[in-house]
Amino acid sequence: MPALPLDELQLTERDPKTGKMRTLPALHPEIKADRSFVLYRPPPLARDPALVEEFLERAKFIADDLNWLLALPHDKFWCQVIFDETLHKCLDSYLRFAPRKFDGALDCHPEVSDMQRGLHRSVFLTFLRMSTHKESKDHFITPSVFGEIIYNNFLFDIPKILDLCVLFGKGNGVLLQKMIGNIFTQQPSYFGDLDETLPTVLQVFNNILQQCGLQCEGASAEPQKLDGKVTVTPGNMPLQELKDIVLYLCDTCTTLWAFLDIFPLACQTFQKHEFCYRLASFYELAVPELEAAIKKRHYEDNSVFADLWRRISHSRKKMIEAFHILINQACLQPILESSCENIQPFIEEFLQIFTSVLQERRFLRDYDKLFPVEDDVSLLQQASSTLDETRTAYILQAVECAWEGVDRKKAQVIKDPTPAASSNGASAILDRAVEDMEGLRAGYVSEDECAGATAAPIARVSGVELDSLISQVKDLLPDLGEGFILACLEEYSYNAEQVINNILEEKLEPYLDKLDRTMQRQLKPDPTPLVTSRYNVFQNDEFDVFSRDSVDVSRIQKGKRREKGTTRSLLNDKRLVAEQKERYSQYRLVVEELPVQQGEAQLYGEDYEDEYDDTYDGNQVGANDADSDDELISRRPFTIPQVLRAKGQEEGQEEEEEDEEEEEEAEKERTKDHFVQDPAVLRERAEARRLAFLARKGYKHDSSAVVGNVKGHGQNRETVQERRKKEANKSTRANHNRRAMADRKRSKGMIPS
Repeated sequence: MPALPLDELQLTERDPKTGKMRTLPALHPEIKADRSFVLYRPPPLARDPALVEEFLERAKFIADDLNWLLALPHDKFWCQVIFDETLHKCLDSYLRFAPRKFDGALDCHPEVSDMQRGLHRSVFLTFLRMSTHKESKDHFITPSVFGEIIYNNFLFDIPKILDLCVLFGKGNGVLLQKMIGNIFTQQPSYFGDLDETLPTVLQVFNNILQQCGLQCEGASAEPQKLDGKVTVTPGNMPLQELKDIVLYLCDTCTTLWAFLDIFPLACQTFQKHEFCYRLASFYELAVPELEAAIKKRHYEDNSVFADLWRRISHSRKKMIEAFHILINQACLQPILESSCENIQPFIEEFLQIFTSVLQERRFLRDYDKLFPVEDDVSLLQQASSTLDETRTAYILQAVECAWEGVDRKKAQVIKDPTPAASSNGASAILDRAVEDMEGLRAGYVSEDECAGATAAPIARVSGVELDSLISQVKDLLPDLGEGFILACLEEYSYNAEQVINNILEEKLEPYLDKLDRTMQRQLKPDPTPLVTSRYNVFQNDEFDVFSRDSVDVSRIQKGKRREKGTTRSLLNDKRLVAEQKERYSQYRLVVEELPVQQGEAQLYGEDYEDEYDDTYDGNQVGANDADSDDELISRRPFTIPQVLRAKGQEEGQEEEEEDEEEEEEAEKERTKDHFVQDPAVLRERAEARRLAFLARKGYKHDSSAVVGNVKGHGQNRETVQERRKKEANKSTRANHNRRAMADRKRSKGMIPS
């Protein structure tokens, strides 16, 4: 009996709640195991023991869970994959934060590297099994149902596929091609998702151009406001922002190239959006500006410059290779596989693409350096006898014009055309270029992969450092001449390890193989005299006798310069007095009458007398007024209205008010005695008045409780309570809270400690 697919399989099991037998589909949420997957975190940048231990513990949890998942049977594996949300988040976190090959080399602990390598393998095997709909004859899923499962449950989407290509493409190309090919074959809806994703990818290029202050494709042509913000360019932006842009560009270009290299069938979808033209336009605008900004900027650490230059060169190479993959898959490969009658649309597409990018001179030159356009045109000429020679000649002439004023020597390194390459067509050209580039070492840090198609200007090494590199190679290969070693070092960016490796494996560039390996080093004399080649901070100043014939000797001072002005000379200097003398001399003139010109009498008035009016000088205005300032300022005391008074208090309060008014009137009627009495008597009277007032208010204060009995005879409870109350509340009266207020001022910094 043939086995049923997993989507049609029914399982019979006992219900844990009721104990009865029940039938469930093989793909059911209740079959999922209760297991929680933790999120991935990238390896620590520093060798901190705590961070290393944390990473190892988290990575071990993830690796153990993934190994447990891979060991599950077919049905349980798919139940866990479909219905476990924590597994989805764990895999997504790894795709997002896992280090890429173009990232800087991390100084990781050996245990961290081993754990990361094992976890990398487990994640890849998990995705590989998730993309396989048939594991054996007995364990499989219907292809159409498989496509619906991975699409509806978001097991794969376009961003995940891009990350899979850039993470696992190196060394796993064959498996990854089958994996992604099966995904797109079983679920064609992913082509529609890719078509909707490409405008976002093109928007990434526009965002980079906007961050660099460059005009992007399709940008608004409206004039900028005068009071708008200053345009930020790669040359004046902060260093950290420049690093972010270069890293973002490197990540984007490498991801696109990895996806096109693994899944070439996507090239048709890319070409629907004129991706070749947009890529070439972006290259022409962004790359020269970023390169100029990187080279002109001053760096405190040269490693920062080297890292930025490697990344921008790596991005350039990947953009050119992605363009070539699009050309090869959309135009050249169909020409090789089709008959002579069906190749005309592909030839027209090739000519149209190159015609649209002829204005991008820098891009055209760099592309021709790695993948010669002449070879592709030769392929078209061999494939079709009706090729438009005018258009092809125009394209080749434009390529030659792009090389005007530029040394084309480097192009021969990869070009090296042979008759076999021309006859084998585009695939042979691509294979030859790949073989040439595979001669370099695989690692990003150790290889000069970033230079790629366009070699970057690397700082020249000279002096003792250059002699040390030559000696390092010559110690292992003593039969080589210093001149030959120097040529190899210049080609491979002064990397002695790479030179030794390529010599031993016989993977040198073609022009280096033609050199004499016993060639000696030729010392080039410096034709520039020492005087004319001198550069310092005093170059071409007013005292430079090497650059000018006449020097102002009066500006030269021998010894310590004496001060011109002394105290005596400043006192004797009467120039300021002489300047002010004329001004103050004008104040001596006193004119009794101002002469009036004709016509000014009406303006001033003839009967005007400017004399002082002393009519009211003898009168004291307001001195004898009856009202006083006290009556104007003083206010009546506040009294409670009768309506609001309690019963029984109205008559008493009225009597008290009348008594107070009588006392005040009696005090006013007394004659003032200017004799100064004894202060003690005055204090006793004041205290008596205060006690009388308090007695009228009903307040009784017994200070005897605070005084208490004689010392040694004990104190009663009331005395102790009164003393405690006085001690606690004494800071509210008199001057007993000086220490608290001083501490408060000192705490606020008002008093120096």
